[in-house]
Amino acid sequence: MQLPVADENPRNSEGDFITLKDGRILFVYSHYTGTSADDHANAFLAGRYSSDNGKTWTDKDVVIVEQEGKMNVMSVSLLRLQNGQIALFYLRKNSDSDCIPILRISSDETETWNDPVECIIDKDGYFVLNNNRVIQLKNGRLLFAVSLHKSPGDTLVSSTGRIWSYYSDNNGKNWEVSMEVPNPGSVVTQEPGLIELKNGDIMMYLRTMSGVQYISYSKDAGETWSQVEKSNIKSPCSPASITRIPSNGILMLVWNDNGTDQKRTPFNIAISEDEGKSWRNEQIIEDNPEGSFCYPAIHYLDKVILISYFDWSTRGSTIIRLKTSDI
Repeated sequence: MQLPVADENPRNSEGDFITLKDGRILFVYSHYTGTSADDHANAFLAGRYSSDNGKTWTDKDVVIVEQEGKMNVMSVSLLRLQNGQIALFYLRKNSDSDCIPILRISSDETETWNDPVECIIDKDGYFVLNNNRVIQLKNGRLLFAVSLHKSPGDTLVSSTGRIWSYYSDNNGKNWEVSMEVPNPGSVVTQEPGLIELKNGDIMMYLRTMSGVQYISYSKDAGETWSQVEKSNIKSPCSPASITRIPSNGILMLVWNDNGTDQKRTPFNIAISEDEGKSWRNEQIIEDNPEGSFCYPAIHYLDKVILISYFDWSTRGSTIIRLKTSDI
């Protein structure tokens, strides 16, 4: 499925998936309105449904969350909690120094949502939480990582984000903050993601301008972190996404395999059987040299993997289906 732009709809941005108990799949994304496709332009959260494992999708949007922020709402993460409820995370953006993650919970399969919960209340500022980024650990803890780029009173936006993780042990009712991730070299770090490893450690991976993704590790479920260091994932200044294939426990990486310049093409997948120490079986999803492919969301079905991504060159999002046997 493609979500092309149209009049008064200049951008259809990145999103995330959830499988409902009736078998349908819901894809939620940011539907921009007006004439601007800028990150700060007007947008609401829209939904499309599939009843055939992602082969076809409804052709009309359902409003999931109205534009609550003065600028927009964007960067959706959907998560089936261990208690059966569905969590919807998104950024509520009011200004270039006021953007925080919001959580809503549904107990009726997304028919209704509870009142919004602000996930960051200990500090103010412009925090970035990418789409498809919130995880629930085996012990039930909810965990996400953010980068702070501007605080109230700052005159400029910093390209080097200060990184923290936030965690909740009561299904999102209350949130605690980690120590700040050590970055003694002042590397440009942005858009962190998380994956729980088999040994219980948490690996954080970060977009940088250094030609590779950087990584940090936590041995206490996201409360403290090691100093950032280079990974073996060459990358432009573009987000990667690492998830675990449920059927075999192997890690899957979706990213731009391009560490030589800052173009977000090609767009690739690879797998790791050693918990991210090495990657193999690389395949190309997109290789249009004029494209700019980024912000993937990955969703696993029985024998199918759904991947959505945003293309800056067209301002639209695309959903593709892969067979797990082909990975």
